[in-house]
Amino acid sequence: MSGPNTALTPPADATAPVRHPDAPAPGELLGAHYGHCFGCGEGQPHGLHLEARAGEGVSVTAEFTVKPAHQGAPGLAHGGVLATALDETLGSLNWLLRVIAVTGRLETDFVRPVPVGTVLHLEAEVTAVAGRKIYSTAIGRTGGPQGPVAVRADALFIEVKVDHFIDNGRPEEIRAAMADPDQARRARAFEVNP
Repeated sequence: MSGPNTALTPPADATAPVRHPDAPAPGELLGAHYGHCFGCGEGQPHGLHLEARAGEGVSVTAEFTVKPAHQGAPGLAHGGVLATALDETLGSLNWLLRVIAVTGRLETDFVRPVPVGTVLHLEAEVTAVAGRKIYSTAIGRTGGPQGPVAVRADALFIEVKVDHFIDNGRPEEIRAAMADPDQARRARAFEVNP
């Protein structure tokens, strides 16, 4: 076993996150960043359909219901699905900073099993910013927003330019997303995944 992971520890010169003045108001539903996103998109029949809301400061809350298509072991959520829920929630934070960022590192702890049919209540917040690096943390609870912790994660997101997606995504999806007449939805299509 190695020592503590310093990749997720903000450097000494990191600053406190600052919510962008044009960020959605606390309590506002953020909506899907991209219709075909497995985490939040309405166009994914077996996706998580995660719904995130802006919180106070640079925080969000979210929830999703674990369905039979999300199971790993019989009757229990697949760990990769739970990691996806945490990643999606953490990625939603970038909309409050109004930056395009991708997951650079995600470290997940699975604390207790999450049965099919459970509503997972998630909370996430940005803890620090250092240049293009955005440090954040999240927890997921069962039985309500104050219930026992089932999963938690720490993450490092890296701010990128939209060219990251243009250079690496499939051209037909990139063209379709960029042609969206809704400017906010067009910008949000490029906000979360590497």
